Amino acid sequence: MVGAGWAGLAAAVRGVQRGAQVTLLEMAATAGGRACSLKGRDNGAHILIGAYTQTLALMRTVGVDADALLARLPLDLRDDTGAGLALPGGPPALAFARGVMGWRELTLHQRLALLAQALRWRVTGFTCAPDVTVADWAATLPAPARDHLMAPLCLAALNTPPTQASAQVLLRVLHDALFAGPGSADLLLPRAPLSALLPEPALGWLARQGAELRLGQRSQHLEPADGGWAVDGQRFDAVILATPWGEAARLAAPHAPAWAQAARALAPAAIATVWLHAPAARWPRAMLALRGGPAQFGFDLGALNGPRGDYALSVSGAGAEPVADAVRRQFMAAFNVTATVVAARTQRRATFACTPGLSRPCAAVAPGLWAAGDYVQGPYPATLEGAVRAGLAAAEAAV
Repeated sequence: MVGAGWAGLAAAVRGVQRGAQVTLLEMAATAGGRACSLKGRDNGAHILIGAYTQTLALMRTVGVDADALLARLPLDLRDDTGAGLALPGGPPALAFARGVMGWRELTLHQRLALLAQALRWRVTGFTCAPDVTVADWAATLPAPARDHLMAPLCLAALNTPPTQASAQVLLRVLHDALFAGPGSADLLLPRAPLSALLPEPALGWLARQGAELRLGQRSQHLEPADGGWAVDGQRFDAVILATPWGEAARLAAPHAPAWAQAARALAPAAIATVWLHAPAARWPRAMLALRGGPAQFGFDLGALNGPRGDYALSVSGAGAEPVADAVRRQFMAAFNVTATVVAARTQRRATFACTPGLSRPCAAVAPGLWAAGDYVQGPYPATLEGAVRAGLAAAEAAV
């Protein structure tokens, strides 16, 4: 296993469960990949949802009490004024209908139009033409539904602006999040550092099962060897590349140039996170939708077992320019308080741009060589659940 992000950890755990002798190689000193904790702070603000069934199952497998470490809340996309959609509990279809009918910014005609559109999604199997963008697909929706439901969901789930994002992928997210089963739309907000949710417990579980763990070691060379593959001279029966797509392409290029070319063709999309300290701010909920600035969502860390007065604001689809000061001004204008920037971090290659008709590389790189990551072919965008599912599938195929 090359790479100990969430995909690599999922693959390693499943490999052990299937009886394989697993060696896990990771270039960083810590596991978790892009969803880890660095220097006492998470590498970005991450949200899980109830539909992340495989991620939650994996956490429980390695001994994580998900119920204790994740605050489960009904889906709530309202801002500090209460504007926006909030779902009550209960069966998903009924909860969505009740939430829409209680959406005060929509007229009765607009509420009924949105529900009629949702019924059409269901009738058509949550599918559309593969070349349709979210902006074009949502053009017939009521304006508040476009601006305060689809646009923020698109950015949060696909990390791609609606004018460029794949409507088909968003429809799959909507199906699994809003209509798949009880609790599927629930927000699961971390009460603990990301590393405590999976990376550290998974490493401990793997070590107890006899897996060999090598952190801080970058794999330099990959070559065929006696029916298997050798990584830096050590032979393995099968290898799973669970690294970012650029690193996987570097290792695979000499042996699978077409696959490497497909991986390198993915366009990166950035996510910025800004941490603010504003002790005078008072939020009605742990998570709020944000308007009027670059940040789309914010989290009250004090309400999630973090430092009181600290807030994390997330900018999906971030550009190249620094956003910390703009986010601070957005926060102060919205809540009429003074705020200071504690830290800011931009992941330039946080995800791939999830565009219509995108051709993503497949999991099978070459005989005995597999790729695992949120970027491989699949129905999901670049999410933790997508990474975990890809890791599990690669391990099953390899074993």
